[in-house]
Amino acid sequence: MTIGQLAEAAGVNVETVRYYQRRGLLSTPAKPVGGQRRYSELALQRLVFIRNAQKLAFTLAEVERLLALADPEGCKAVREIAGAKLLFLGERVSEINRAVLTALTAAAQIE
Repeated sequence: MTIGQLAEAAGVNVETVRYYQRRGLLSTPAKPVGGQRRYSELALQRLVFIRNAQKLAFTLAEVERLLALADPEGCKAVREIAGAKLLFLGERVSEINRAVLTALTAAAQIE
């Protein structure tokens, strides 16, 4: 598929694909003489993985680390990174809940 087709299939902009290529998150296929670069299904899967990881609050640096751990030894490191993110998000949710409850309590005292 072309870069435009790849971007559309993943639900991103072509410039996003190029940015990920510059960051080394996505490889750039060779360009045949007089032709267009063609992306594989594997490139689409990798692009979708990157986008889904970002939706789960992983930074691109964290995504890069996850992608580098694609071997069996990397599974332990992936669990550690994902576990750390889970703890971080749990703490953030607790902070937000405390702030909302504090504001609610303060507002209830005014009335």
